[in-house]
Formats: sequence, C-alpha cells, structure tokens
Amino acid sequence: MLHISCLPSRFGIGDFGSGAYRFADFLFRARMRCWQILPLTPVNYRREYSPYNCMSAFAGNKYLISPDMMLRAGYLTDHDLKDKPCFPKTRVDYTKVIRYKDRLFERAYERFCETKDKNKKYLLFCRSNDYWLSDFVLFLALNKYLARKTWGDWPDRLKRREQKTLGVFEKKFRKGVEQEKFLQFVFYEQWQQLKKYCTEKRIQIIGDMPIYVDFNSVEVWSHPDMFKLDKDRRSLFVSGVPPDYFSDTGQLWGNPVYDWEIIRRTGYRWWVQRLAHSFRLFDYVRLDHFRGFMAYWQVPSRAKTAKNGKWIKAPGRHFLKTLRRRFPNLPLIAEDLGTITPDVRDVIQQFDLPGMKVLLFAFTNNAATNPYLLHNHTKNCIVYTGTHDNNTVRGWFENEASESEKKRLFAYLGKRVTVRKVHTEFVRLAMTSAANTAIIPMQDILGLDSSARMNRPASIKGNWRWRLSPRFLTSSLAKRLRAMNTTYGRA
Repeated sequence: MLHISCLPSRFGIGDFGSGAYRFADFLFRARMRCWQILPLTPVNYRREYSPYNCMSAFAGNKYLISPDMMLRAGYLTDHDLKDKPCFPKTRVDYTKVIRYKDRLFERAYERFCETKDKNKKYLLFCRSNDYWLSDFVLFLALNKYLARKTWGDWPDRLKRREQKTLGVFEKKFRKGVEQEKFLQFVFYEQWQQLKKYCTEKRIQIIGDMPIYVDFNSVEVWSHPDMFKLDKDRRSLFVSGVPPDYFSDTGQLWGNPVYDWEIIRRTGYRWWVQRLAHSFRLFDYVRLDHFRGFMAYWQVPSRAKTAKNGKWIKAPGRHFLKTLRRRFPNLPLIAEDLGTITPDVRDVIQQFDLPGMKVLLFAFTNNAATNPYLLHNHTKNCIVYTGTHDNNTVRGWFENEASESEKKRLFAYLGKRVTVRKVHTEFVRLAMTSAANTAIIPMQDILGLDSSARMNRPASIKGNWRWRLSPRFLTSSLAKRLRAMNTTYGRA
C-alpha cells in the first residue's frame, strides 16, 4: 500500500511519472501482485488535503499529473520546467506544489489550444464524461471567482443552479472551464497508461472509495436532493463515528449524510455511475466505512463532537442487490473495521465480499477469539499490518502499545522482539495468514517510525504529507520480499 502522492518525484509530490513506473518495476521484481492506493479524487485545502474529503466523486486530483509525462506528450517544453523551486524530499508542501503546478498547467493548456480541434481523444473524453465533467469544471471556476467560499455561501441564483445564471457564468469563465477539462483529460490519460503498464506486469490496482463527499463538492451542489440539507441548502446532519479505538469522543468527519430514501427511488443511479467509473479505473475497489451502507452515525450539524449522534438505518442489502445485477462480479472490498453489527456481517457473507483484518488490533485483549488474530482469519479476507489511519508498526510498538499488548505479541510469536525487528515479524504474520490477500503499507515494509505515519484520525493538521525516498527501493529489498512471497505461496 502506497499512495500516488507518496511516490518519488522531482516536482514536490508523487505523480504518474517515472517514479510510479519504477515503483511498479520494484513490485514486479518483488513478485507483488497488488498495489493499493488511496482515493485519486481532488483534495480540499480546507480539509488539509485529505483524499477522503473529495470535491468530486468522479474527477481526478490534477496535482498528481506528471509534468515529465506532459513534456513527453508535447504539452510542455524543457524551458517550462527550468524554474522549478526546491521542494522538500520527504514531505509534500502542498502550497508550494499547487503554486508551481498551476503555472505549468496554464502553459500546457495554451500549447494544447493550438491543436485542440484536432485531438479526437480529447473530444471523445469530454463527450463520454459530460455527465460529471461539465458541472465539475464550472464548480471549480465559481469556487475560484467567489473567493473560495463554500457553495453554500454563494448568491442564491448560483447556489440553486438557476440555468440562465449558470449559462452566463459558463461563458464568462470559458477559458478556465476548458482548461480544467483539458487537465482532467490529461489526468485520466496518464492514469490509464500507468494502469496498463501495471496490468502488463500482472499487478492489480486496488482503489479506495470514500463513502462520503465533502460539503463543498460538486455533488452536493448539483445533487442536493441526495443529501439531508435544510431549505437554505446547509447540512442538517453530518457524518462521523461514535467513540472508538482512535478517539474517546468519536470522530466528527463533518460530511453531509445521504438521504438514502431519495437515492433508493432513483434506483441508486448516482452510486451505479460512481462505481462503474471506479471499476474502469481499478481492478478492485475498497469501500471505505462499509458499515455506513447498513447504518450510519448521524450527528447534528452544530455538534462539537461525534458523541451525541445516533445510528440511522440505510438500505445496504437492497443497494448491493442492485449493484450485483449491474456488476455480476462486484469487485469490492468491505472496510469492516470498528464496531460491526450482525446485519453487516450477514450482508458481507451474503455477497461474498472480502473484509479486512488489521494485525495492529490483534493484541488489544487476551481473548483467543479476537477476530484479528491470525488463527481466526478466513480465506476470503484481506490482512493488513495496519492501514493509512494507523501508526506504523514500529511507531505503534514504540509509542502506543501497552506492556500487556507487547506481552501478548511476544506470547503469540513465541519470542521477544526488538523495536528494530517488530515490523519484520508483523509482515511475516500477514504473509502466513490464511487470507487470500496480504497488504503491507510501504512504511511497514521499511520499518519506519511514527514520523512516516500517513494520517492521525483525531487530528486535522499535518496529515497526508509523507513521501517515499527512492533510496529505499533497493534490489536487496525486492529480493527479500520475493523470497518471502515465494515461501508463503503469494508470489
């Protein structure tokens, strides 16, 4: 597991360029068969660039576009790339990246305009994606024009999408709108090329789909009936989860919650479109917070924490039946962590969806029935050492694990281990699991400490910034992983 933004790149953030291809080559040499990434959708600066608070469920994050690949396609020149600033090597400085890449994107679009009418692939892309693309690019233009207010603060005629007014602004922002369409075209061109390369290397891509979208997203603006909003189109309720492993007051995510009754009456049309779009991009899709399709934690919008919410039923079983008719194979992974009720377990079993087992949760109590312990794993699941929301294994061992948890770990392993070796033992546990698939965050493969952590769910500052140094992708590491994959029948 490694997100695109974490890849090595000379442009301040991982992208679809040479660093991604070198990483695919590394996976191939290590005989890895799956590469899991985080959502590719546009991030929101108000949410600290979290890929789980997307501004669109369909668009791509343009800052993952590779300038080198744009150079190769003729959209940029060597001269365009000469004034590159000095970026941090191990962290993403989003402000600096955005300022630099926006300048490149303007130059690339100007050059593209000279040949746009001749580019049949671009025109086909715009036609086949018009069901989401036109609204998205206009939404971005309005966001920029209106001083980055959320759409809930826009003038009423824009907030309520009066068609005559929208037409006036489409003409007013024509250049910016067309540039954003071009960037979405480039994003998906580059992604499909990388995906094709991975397929040729027999590497399957696992994508990640957040259950919710951000309030300041094109979906809430263009499909307000799908969400629980008041007459002024502000959120009545927001999403979250009750107190859990990560927080004593619960997690207040703040996304508007769905009005599932309205969505059901449409035959889940928007959700079917969303999944069809994702299945074209990925081999498998992990549904984040799967429990929310059966019941979701609804919190009054003015609440300061998630403690005083309540569970509201959702039509998960009927929804999945609808999906199964449309997608017979249904290549989904259910993120079933946290407090999972019997009805959620039943529907996961009924639709034969693999769930998740996280080894960092395996030693929290003495119960031999702990579902995350190795001997309780089933074949139809995916085992993780940890997820993007967890500390690294080494960071957990150094800073979070209690003495009793360490004792249980040592007893389970049959030996004591040091902080320098604990990640190796967790990787080995995952590899020896009965689970069909074992996914290891790159930070745990490398045995990195808490400074390499991707996200701290109870904090909104400083997340999503870690980057992989290219010096770690050595032939000796690939050789060790290949030997382990071969030994445990996973090569």
